[in-house]
Amino acid sequence: CRNDEMYAGIGSCNYNIIYMRIMNRLLLAGMIGLISVVSANAQFDQYFWEKTMRFDFYHCGDQNTQSYFFDELKEEPYWAGSKVSLIDDNGYGNQLFKLVDEASGKLIYSRSYCTLFNEWQTTPEAAETMKCMPESVAFPFPKKDARLELYARNRKGKFEKKFEYSIRVNSYFIKRFTPRYETFEVVYNGNPDHRIDLVLLPEGYSAMEKEKFMTACKVFAEEFFSYSPFKENVQKFNIRAVWAPSEETGVTIPGEHIWRNTALKASFYTFDSERYQMIEDFQNVRDVAAHVPYDYIYILSNTQKYGGGGIYNFYGISAANHPTRTGKIYVHEFGHVLLGLGDEYVGNVSYNDMYPKDVEPWEANLTTLVDFGRKDWKHLLKAGTPVPTPLTDENSRELGVYEGGGYVAKGVYRPWPNCLMNNLHKTDEFCPVCILAIQKYIDFLCE
Repeated sequence: CRNDEMYAGIGSCNYNIIYMRIMNRLLLAGMIGLISVVSANAQFDQYFWEKTMRFDFYHCGDQNTQSYFFDELKEEPYWAGSKVSLIDDNGYGNQLFKLVDEASGKLIYSRSYCTLFNEWQTTPEAAETMKCMPESVAFPFPKKDARLELYARNRKGKFEKKFEYSIRVNSYFIKRFTPRYETFEVVYNGNPDHRIDLVLLPEGYSAMEKEKFMTACKVFAEEFFSYSPFKENVQKFNIRAVWAPSEETGVTIPGEHIWRNTALKASFYTFDSERYQMIEDFQNVRDVAAHVPYDYIYILSNTQKYGGGGIYNFYGISAANHPTRTGKIYVHEFGHVLLGLGDEYVGNVSYNDMYPKDVEPWEANLTTLVDFGRKDWKHLLKAGTPVPTPLTDENSRELGVYEGGGYVAKGVYRPWPNCLMNNLHKTDEFCPVCILAIQKYIDFLCE
């Protein structure tokens, strides 16, 4: 529903006017999209049961290669995702999976995502050794035999098929879920079909710290919904939690010689970056999350140490006890988790060549100018805005194309002088480009 005339002049407006115009136009687009809901629901009922199938595998390789090895299939009791938006055509992610009905050859479900393994591939260690990480993808449980296909982007940013597996839906080797943990609701707004269902998991909370975790969940919800555009979309979210206590309190911090026996095995100093707190065993994370209906996973880490991480359609994690910045950390990391917004800051990572200068990033808020014309961002610019845009005091609240982003100072550009995907000390807002992208993706998931 977008055309150039619709967006004319937005770049010259102040921030609030830009925001309101974006919201009004997306509302109109959502109303038009309702026409297709009935037929799409019929397609879901034709091909799927209302529960989840999980495909667990190992993602292996080095800096230049990647391979996939089947582990097992699992049945989970809930399906929380949309029954309408079954095919992902958003263009996000470094990985993609497709589910194809074997009898007809019809594509019946797809989702893009990113992985910790792909980040590891850009580190110096990956140039010297090979490694495997446990991963999984989840989709509605097919009624008939299907074929799962895994794709990865090549060096030019194009998806290539890397693996396929034939699923026999009546196989007695499909492992059924066994509940182990207590669950509780944090925020409930209705049917999971039309909500983004977020599950909160505890990391480093001992059996005696259940009340502390429950308080952390409440604070998460309060902080999360205090930021736009999430506060305007609060009715489109459910938040639940799983109480999975750890043997020990706290988290592992190798650089300080601190090692803890915890439920999810999170660790700071991931890829030798002090603030990067992540978890390699994604299958174990999924096992805990499966106790409730969920679309996205966020882990609250029982520490005051600043740090965490978020990966698109994978999971997010951050310190729950930091004294000043928990809310900003939550929404920043969820920007990664929800739709893969790119980091707009420079430095502070161990990655090399995350964004090749001859490839246009798929992230909505970054560009190398290789194919800037395909970004929604371009149509929001005020007429006459120079590209690249010099950063001055006069345009500190103007949409532009500012050099510096994606961890590097040169060759990658961001849309706003400072956004919540950049420096958390200097702002409380997402930029108009991030807001537009977040809102469009929320609407896609909640159809």
